[in-house]
Amino acid sequence: MGKKKLITGILLDIHNLGLRVLEAVLTNAGFDVIYIGARLFQEDFIRAAQETDADAILVSSSNGHAGIDAEGMREKCQEAGLENILMYIGGNLVISQQCRDWSEIEDVFKNMGFNRVYPTSVKPQDIVNDLKKDLEVVSD
Repeated sequence: MGKKKLITGILLDIHNLGLRVLEAVLTNAGFDVIYIGARLFQEDFIRAAQETDADAILVSSSNGHAGIDAEGMREKCQEAGLENILMYIGGNLVISQQCRDWSEIEDVFKNMGFNRVYPTSVKPQDIVNDLKKDLEVVSD
């Protein structure tokens, strides 16, 4: 079995430092990471996933508007024939995050169809471990 392909990018935002660090960690963990850029629309992620036959889409957002920007993404994936693609999202997902309970924020995005939802404090290795589990990747 070949390397699992991951599409990564920034949803309607320009803050990419955290995702670029994660990209290096994921690559070192054996994933084929395809970074598609910043200030992207949902359709950019979906098109890239179709073109590369990706196993997962990892969305980053730091501007606090992910609740609006990511709404309907699972449905668009389904319409594009990506019914079972794994979808992760992370970053500063909502404005005034410190005023809300994380479990409430996580529930909002899981109800949108994201398989995993991460706060800004996530450790990159936790994402690697989740991907390996969710994609059933056997470690060496």
